[in-house]
Amino acid sequence: MFTSTMNGPEPPYKRPEVHGHRGCRGLRPENTLPAFLHALTLGVDVLEMDVVISADNQVVVSHDPWLAAHLCRDQDGRPIAPPHERQHNLYRLPYAAIRQCDCGSLPVVDFPEQQATAAPKPLLRDVLAAAEAAPRVAGQRSVRYSVEIKCSPTGDGLYHPAPGPFLALVLAELSAAAVLARTTLLCFDARVLRLAYALAVPGLRLCFLIEDGQLWPAALRELGFQPDVFGPDYESVTALAVAELRRLFPGVALVPWTVNTPVAMQQMIAVGAEGITTDYPDRLIAMLGEVR
Repeated sequence: MFTSTMNGPEPPYKRPEVHGHRGCRGLRPENTLPAFLHALTLGVDVLEMDVVISADNQVVVSHDPWLAAHLCRDQDGRPIAPPHERQHNLYRLPYAAIRQCDCGSLPVVDFPEQQATAAPKPLLRDVLAAAEAAPRVAGQRSVRYSVEIKCSPTGDGLYHPAPGPFLALVLAELSAAAVLARTTLLCFDARVLRLAYALAVPGLRLCFLIEDGQLWPAALRELGFQPDVFGPDYESVTALAVAELRRLFPGVALVPWTVNTPVAMQQMIAVGAEGITTDYPDRLIAMLGEVR
């Protein structure tokens, strides 16, 4: 049994869900089909991914609404200069052009274990279709999805549609794939979550993400409703903060991000997080196998 090192008593052990961040960014190129399919072979409970919108209103799986220089080459296979990466704005490119760009072959310094492989940014519908068709690890339930809408007030009309049309495009894809009841919609932008809450889509769960430095109760009160899931930066997680969350917002599941070291994983288990988002689901799954 783990011992809490976060200034509070150790709660009874409950196995958290394993959320594969961007598939399994530490092992395969982020937000690509190879990453999602490999995460499934590891036995993740949830596939976490980010979505943006192309010029022709396709829902594209990508963290950035542009071609990030450290991850991608342009349509002609040329390197992208970091100062100019935002000129490769996905919201200004049709998906036919986006899919010509390799976003998997470049080595990523921060993830030395990542196995580079040529891969484009996929459509959300293609990720869902591939994941639904993939074989399951023995005993594994149907995979669930955490889909983060990458939206901000400063990006409206520049890097993405306004929140209403953006949300509608994403919900249409989730509905067409018949996975709404197994999906959590994530966003840092409270505008998106308020719209989704007003729609009251049956089965859809909502997760409010916040950056480190934001006060948890104040942020949740400002949101205006109690979400199903709360996703803070793991570095802000303490036993006292979790106790206050449980007291003020009972029933909200805690799923911190992005938890990559064994020590941090142990700490999130010790405070009773319902889920843990990690670039290394293999590490977390191995650790959970040792815990009783």
